[in-house]
Amino acid sequence: MTFIADVVINGESVFTGKADLPEPASILLKDNRIIDVVELGSFSNYIDENTKIYDFGDQLIMPGFHDFHIHLLLGGMLNDSVRLHTARSAKEAAQMVKDYADTKKDEPFVIGCSWEQNQWVEGEVHCKYLDELIPDRPVVLYQAEFHSVWANSKALELAGIDRNTENPPYGEIVKDENGEPTGLLLEHAVGLVTKVLPINFEKLLDSFLQEAAKYGVTSVHDLLRIPDMSTEEAELYAEYEEKGKLTTRVHFVAPLNGDLERAKSLREKYKSNMVQFAGFKQFIDGVTTSYTAYLLEPYTNNPVTKGSTVFPAEEIKSWTVAADKAGFRVRFHCIGDGAVQLALDCFEAAQQENGVRDSRHAIEHVEMLHPDDVKRFGELGVHPSIQPEHINVTQRTVYEELIGKKRMEYNFLQKTLADNGAKLVFSTDYPVVGLNPFPGIYRAVTRLDDEGVVWGEGEQISLKDTLLAYTAAPAYASFREKELGTIEAGKLADIIVLDRNLFAVPVEEIKETKVIFTMVDGKVVYELVEEGSF
Repeated sequence: MTFIADVVINGESVFTGKADLPEPASILLKDNRIIDVVELGSFSNYIDENTKIYDFGDQLIMPGFHDFHIHLLLGGMLNDSVRLHTARSAKEAAQMVKDYADTKKDEPFVIGCSWEQNQWVEGEVHCKYLDELIPDRPVVLYQAEFHSVWANSKALELAGIDRNTENPPYGEIVKDENGEPTGLLLEHAVGLVTKVLPINFEKLLDSFLQEAAKYGVTSVHDLLRIPDMSTEEAELYAEYEEKGKLTTRVHFVAPLNGDLERAKSLREKYKSNMVQFAGFKQFIDGVTTSYTAYLLEPYTNNPVTKGSTVFPAEEIKSWTVAADKAGFRVRFHCIGDGAVQLALDCFEAAQQENGVRDSRHAIEHVEMLHPDDVKRFGELGVHPSIQPEHINVTQRTVYEELIGKKRMEYNFLQKTLADNGAKLVFSTDYPVVGLNPFPGIYRAVTRLDDEGVVWGEGEQISLKDTLLAYTAAPAYASFREKELGTIEAGKLADIIVLDRNLFAVPVEEIKETKVIFTMVDGKVVYELVEEGSF
């Protein structure tokens, strides 16, 4: 019996993910699925007076973006905050915070992010600069990589942090020569002050969903707030799904800490079309810019340290083997080459003890690599989960000072990994960078930062492979390749339309691209009528 489509989407440039280039096609939808993809215009037998028909000409139609690594509610909180990436001194940053705070006089807290002290020409991270301008309200400012916080005295007071407060495990309350807190909190000490921030979960989720729809992000992996990594948000996601308010698919994780029973209950409870438990995540190290990334050899400009792991290596390995045996996916935050090597060792140990299985484990960021570890991703079936826009977060010269030119040859690789058998998965790490995927697409295909510096000559990949890394690859890494990631019969109807055909415009236009239509699960959740409206 011939079906009648609810929706037909026509276009001259349909990138299905199954062919190298876009092709003319008509996409036939019923309920929340793609029923068929047929020759453009060949749909007359599948429609009636109730069928909704869209015609998009040469604008690119493609699968929805699947962001494999975000911090959902943290990003929602920072959507309306002061961003300090352009500041070049402590005083300049503090003045930017003051200017922003003056526009938010009714807000009890002042929130900001993206400062990078390694790019300052003067001044240190100290509460005195903030206290001078904003003494009466707590100020909490996340560093560019979100592993440090700069707070004023009011925020420290509210959090109960003083000269007698002890450092938490794998964290530091930086203090001056007199033993007084400076306002700089590193790694797990960040949680001491962020836990007092007022959080309206529904407001943050609403903000995020609106932004995701605008950017064509139809699926995400929420790696939760840092550093606490609570899973309480899952109940809110499920509640929104039940009410029909969840317009982005959410996969979430639990912290890898040896607690398998909690994870088993989450796996059983959250397995719907829109909200799914997706295994474990844990930090192996910190970040290069604060010397907390775990390196195999000491830092070039700080040879007394090579960083450290968050937990003892044998404990991490034991947790990994146990989680793998129970059938869970494991994802590790790894910045330094020592951390990446340890993660690969953990996954190899799991294979040796439990046998080889289709595990699809992942390593997040993979900023530094030892040459001997390049081929191990493909050999072990481990996904490098990479954020292409990260090359634009910190100046390349800063990295060279930290780790030296020789190690820079194996920093922020992508094509080398792909050429050696690894299946790349892309994401933003929102809110470390914005949720908008187009800057990341531009970085992946050009490897140029905003200063025109090339990061890794020869590490560019094709536009097709970049789009697959933002669509089909995350679906595969989520064990959802039969449902998501491409436009073909039987898949769930997550489809977006861009305002231009990326395959037919100069590469410089990629960053300017806008999404004009977003469909999730067969429902239109965004249409660009005019700037800022839908």
